[in-house]
Amino acid sequence: MRKTAILLALCGLAACAPKPQQEPLSVRMVRSEIKRAPEATFLDGQEGGYKWNYTTGLELRSFLDVSRAYEIPEFDAYVRAWYDGILDGDGNIGGKYDREKYNLDHICPARTMIDLNQPEPDRRYAAAIGTAREQLAGQPRTEAGAFWHKKVYPGQVWLDGLYMAEPFYAACADAARDTAAFDDIALQFRVAADKTFDPVTGLYRHAWDETKSMFWADPVTGQSAHCWGRALGWYTMALTEVLPYFPEDHPGKAGLQAILEHILATLPKYADPATGMWYQVLDAPGREGNYLEATCSAMFTYAYLKAARLGWAVPESVDPRALYDSLVKTFIREDADGTLNLTQCCAVAGLGGKENRSGTFDYYIHEKIIENDPKGIGPFIWASLEYERKL
Repeated sequence: MRKTAILLALCGLAACAPKPQQEPLSVRMVRSEIKRAPEATFLDGQEGGYKWNYTTGLELRSFLDVSRAYEIPEFDAYVRAWYDGILDGDGNIGGKYDREKYNLDHICPARTMIDLNQPEPDRRYAAAIGTAREQLAGQPRTEAGAFWHKKVYPGQVWLDGLYMAEPFYAACADAARDTAAFDDIALQFRVAADKTFDPVTGLYRHAWDETKSMFWADPVTGQSAHCWGRALGWYTMALTEVLPYFPEDHPGKAGLQAILEHILATLPKYADPATGMWYQVLDAPGREGNYLEATCSAMFTYAYLKAARLGWAVPESVDPRALYDSLVKTFIREDADGTLNLTQCCAVAGLGGKENRSGTFDYYIHEKIIENDPKGIGPFIWASLEYERKL
């Protein structure tokens, strides 16, 4: 006893006491984001006020997944507060949502309500889910049947749109056991892949214009000029999230898995050799001015981790867990108070529109770079949850 007392006196009770185990990075990132935005209306750098947008919906879905993985009710409450604020008593969607704009980005936030509607159904959520489903039913399509990205972009298929619409569509198809819907979902992925595929690089370009008339489109192929990292990230994540919904015997499932496995096999060729991470302009690795970009790197890392868990083919050269460690080392900065930050995020990139976005290399590398973009935070949290699963 005397020896123990002397040791405690020498080093101090606080110093010798076991340190509490630190929370997982997924939980810490949610806490960091809530610290930056005490209400979800302030996420994505907004000044408050409800706005129905995919960035908030994407991030809140990742928060809900962490809440349910670790049983943290305050995260669930944070998510519900935003949805309860943006819906009226009848489930009409506020925040300037307009179904007649037929914008695929506006489908993305609806998916989270499918989970919020479980296990206790809420008629408001059910009504809003129905509204999003009705939008998809009326969404304009190309001749081959692919959804236009937006009504204001006639004939344009963007890889971004596959993530915005298809996971929600697949969740609805699964709930309804709707074989025809799964047929349509498989068609969406196939058409997008066929029209954006670049046989020279083995990658997929950001977008395709059916009319081949847009100033950013190649007059022969209709494709945009480059494979933008996050665009392919969206498409890859969409595949990883849609495939688990597909019935095993559906004839389209194997084809979608083959597309995903092709992407996973091709990506290492375009990764930075030192870190394993990926560039803003994916098909121009190492080109002067190009930079390692966090959102696409998080998306691809998440896809590799999930693919490995579900038994899909991952190249032998890729260790998904080591990839995640590099993602953290390359892009995560911890402040003195323990707050986590995701650095090197492209704020936004697109094609055409009022900004006349050209899709050139110069265009992509000069878009604003920010920290803690929801389009990177959500995928980082999902990659973290995959990494944190018990092996």
